[in-house]
Order: sequence, then C-alpha cells, then structure tokens
Amino acid sequence: NSMKSTHELVQIAAAGGGLRLAISSKSTHELVQIAAAASGKQAQIFLTNANSKATHELVQIAAAGKGCVVFEFI
Repeated sequence: NSMKSTHELVQIAAAGGGLRLAISSKSTHELVQIAAAASGKQAQIFLTNANSKATHELVQIAAAGKGCVVFEFI
C-alpha cells in the first residue's frame, strides 16, 4: 500500500477523520494543508517524530490546525 496523497488526506481530515502521520512523510506546506482541513471539524492530527522539523515549521502547522495537531517528540 502506498502513502495516501496529500489531497486524499485533506479530504479525510476535512470529513472529520483523525490521522496519525510520520511528520517526515509530507512537506511542511502539505502538513499545513492537512491541519487546516482538520481544524474545520476538530479532527485530531498526530504527527510523530516532530523533532525532525524546525520549530518555526511546527508553529506554522500548529497555527493552521487551531488546536487539532498533536506533536510527538519521543
């Protein structure tokens, strides 16, 4: 099974589906799109291995998610 496209993940999140993704699997821009889509229905987005992105990128993603994004740093 291949990774879902960003467009597919945006559709799932916009419908209210929660997602758990490896943060390295998508660009920051793509993660911002997914987080923004999730914010409409308060779907939870869990991003693993968050240490691999710079803090300013995490802030962009978090802002787009409006409380829906959880970063895992372990």
